[in-house]
Amino acid sequence: MNNQLKIALMAGGNSSEREIALQSAAQIYAALDTTKYDVTLIDLNGRSWSHTTPDGRKWEVDKNDFSITIDGTKKCFDYALILIHGTPGEDGRLQGYLDLMEIPYSSCSMTSSVITFDKATTKRTLAGRVNLAREVFLRRHEEYDADAITAELGLPLFVKPNASGSSFGVTKVQRVEELPAAIDLALSESDEVLIEECITGREMGCGVMIVGGKEYIFPVTEIIAKKEFFDYEAKYTEGMSDEITPAAISEEVKAELNRMTLDAYKACRCSGVVRVDFIVTKEGKPYFIELNSIPGMSGGSIVPKQAREMGMSLGELYELIIEDTRRK
Repeated sequence: MNNQLKIALMAGGNSSEREIALQSAAQIYAALDTTKYDVTLIDLNGRSWSHTTPDGRKWEVDKNDFSITIDGTKKCFDYALILIHGTPGEDGRLQGYLDLMEIPYSSCSMTSSVITFDKATTKRTLAGRVNLAREVFLRRHEEYDADAITAELGLPLFVKPNASGSSFGVTKVQRVEELPAAIDLALSESDEVLIEECITGREMGCGVMIVGGKEYIFPVTEIIAKKEFFDYEAKYTEGMSDEITPAAISEEVKAELNRMTLDAYKACRCSGVVRVDFIVTKEGKPYFIELNSIPGMSGGSIVPKQAREMGMSLGELYELIIEDTRRK
């Protein structure tokens, strides 16, 4: 038993996506090979990093040496598997701590996470590599002219928190008078707001990872939301969206989506598995939407379905990632 890698499966987090992150972690916990890995589920909730034993008792992680002591037995973790959507898992904060502790981990680096969590910075990084929607960027308390914005970008348009996930705080604005309320909603999730022109088309998502020097581009999924757009309810409520893997697209569109997905991964210096989302216009032109550096891994999530379509189980997927990133 002593040769097992002691993994802290970091779950939960402090964002609106906390419950989805816990579901993702439970799915991964069940998929990992317990003959190779000694896995401890750690729930991050504010300053509390804790593990709950089957008898319901809660034990706190010692952040001084990234260890946990349960009934007098101390365990120092060798590795962190991060399944936290939003802060502190996707925005680089947790990675910064792990870098200081010299603990290898499964996700993008701190630098890469900072870039990919900030939508405006991601777009600046990818400019010239992928097709991008036109935008207006606002900070909290900054003055704006709703008429000027809609004149520039047209209607409808999307208002998004600059740093958030799972479509929390996102509004599709149909009329100019709806814009202030949409901006206020986005500001409830982030201090900065991205207002983007509405690109009409089919929504696609593509998983990707580079491990052991090998590029894995997953089958493309088409997401058909039964709502106005692919919001939180459509993403996580059974029956609120149809997800078709592989998507029914031409080889040309597939090749362009694959190219942009891989370019985005490399340009943002990603590690582990990520998912890149696009809108494909009726002319077959893909526009980048966002890059998810720690994509959902719950039962209804897209990347697990893509992996299965590729003939890879979740356990195999994460074994590849763990074995690759622990050597770094």
